[in-house]
Amino acid sequence: MKKLCLLAAIPVLLAVFILPGCSKNEKAKTVAILTPYLSSTTTKQMADILEVNIKAKGWNPITVDTKNDFAVLASRMEDLVTSKVDAIVIISADPSQIADQILLADAAGIPVFGCDSGFIEGITVNATSDNYQMSELITNFLFDKMNHAGNLVILTHRPHPGIFRRNEKLDEILAHNPNIKVVTEQHIDVPNPIDNARTVMENTLLGNTGDGAITAVWCAWDEAAIGAVQAINDAGRQGIIVTGIDGNAQAKEYIDQGSAFIGTIEQNFSGMAEIVIDQLEQHFNGVKLTRGDKYAPATLYQK
Repeated sequence: MKKLCLLAAIPVLLAVFILPGCSKNEKAKTVAILTPYLSSTTTKQMADILEVNIKAKGWNPITVDTKNDFAVLASRMEDLVTSKVDAIVIISADPSQIADQILLADAAGIPVFGCDSGFIEGITVNATSDNYQMSELITNFLFDKMNHAGNLVILTHRPHPGIFRRNEKLDEILAHNPNIKVVTEQHIDVPNPIDNARTVMENTLLGNTGDGAITAVWCAWDEAAIGAVQAINDAGRQGIIVTGIDGNAQAKEYIDQGSAFIGTIEQNFSGMAEIVIDQLEQHFNGVKLTRGDKYAPATLYQK
């Protein structure tokens, strides 16, 4: 009888060991996180959130920062495709600059997710904010504060796909505000955008010293705005107002202090990272994802 009972138990034991997902030898998923801009406060914030949540899911994160070098980004992405990672996430990067590598990954069955990046062919899902809506909100807020007249300085970084859209909406609204004159539009280098914006703004202030020569500064993101505000403070210039987009902690601190920084759009960066994690989990569970952008809501922050 004991022998018969033991034999009867064998199929049950085998069933336990062959259940899907129960094997101790099952390989954990590897998710690569790539960005050229880890020095950016908001990019680092998203990377950190992704890493924490990837580990919490039992997956293995690999984070790669190429320090503003897209050639290295492309090369590292090819290496990751060759090593057969399970998914790739690109943060705050223009996907058109690594389009071939994205298609290579897609063809290899490796999904590529964007986090505050753009959506092009080969991307599975890009989690972002609605950049047109954010730009419309902050631009109308600034122009109302200017009484729709005056001299405007623009600090931007058009290579970033999200910022490019913000500038497109700014250009559209400017076309309907003929009494607002653009003094200059200046490109701000990344990394070190705060220092670069500060230097650019210092030079812009020196070149426009007359009363009312500069009414406002429209900045495509907060770090550029922070640099501009620091230059304005150092120069002792009064009557200039500044806006940004992102809602990072330093920007909100300047706004709360009543500085020249009067408003920003607070992006939901944690929400973007959470969208990516959710989409990754669905993919790993065999769900067929709908390709395209997915938006995390953003709100106006002012004193």
